[in-house]
Amino acid sequence: MLLLISPFNHEEAIEAIEGGADIVDVKNPKEGSLGANFPWVIEDIRRITPDKTLVSATLGDVPYKPGTVSLAALGALISGADYIKVGLYGTKDCDEALHLMKNVVKTVKDKKKDAIVVASGYADAHRVGAVNPLEIPKIANDSGSDFAMLDTAVKDGKCLFDFLNIDILKKFVDETHDYGLKTALAGSIKKEQLKPLSDIESDVVGIRGAACIGGDRNTGRIHRSRVSELKTFINDF
Repeated sequence: MLLLISPFNHEEAIEAIEGGADIVDVKNPKEGSLGANFPWVIEDIRRITPDKTLVSATLGDVPYKPGTVSLAALGALISGADYIKVGLYGTKDCDEALHLMKNVVKTVKDKKKDAIVVASGYADAHRVGAVNPLEIPKIANDSGSDFAMLDTAVKDGKCLFDFLNIDILKKFVDETHDYGLKTALAGSIKKEQLKPLSDIESDVVGIRGAACIGGDRNTGRIHRSRVSELKTFINDF
């Protein structure tokens, strides 16, 4: 299971890299769960990140505006992101989500075939009126995406496991793998919750808060010692 760490600036990215993150995920927590950062921040973090380490960029908790989101995807790709993550926040049903993701995939793959597209749903989708999280594997597959992901939309102290138990998460992972795709799971994941996610064979786990001094995604700051501790913990499974 790969460790994805989500810095929001140059300094935090250095901490993530030095701590041993497998994927450096450029995010802006001030703009939401999957808040988008600026193109120049993505460019800077790609420049300082070793070639062997992949860089991910979130496009935001996006509305159902396929053209707008497709342009955002192109911007993230041109800025140097290897992974393009789309938070399906404003899509109310599978048809909307699929339409949006198909356009993002076309935009990204037409420009760079080996770029990775991530369709991300929310475990607490019912709280924001988003598409059912258990539909995300099919949406990812039918749109031509590479990953199906889950996060939490509302950051109020509740985590992934407050909304979906391990058996449901395993079904999510198994279905995604049956399609030949990969999975990423996030949502205020704590250190002690990493082992169950590894046991169900999630390919990637996304972390911000647990990698921050103070443990808060908004007021804390990522530190290499926290990242290293998480990475070592995962490697020992």
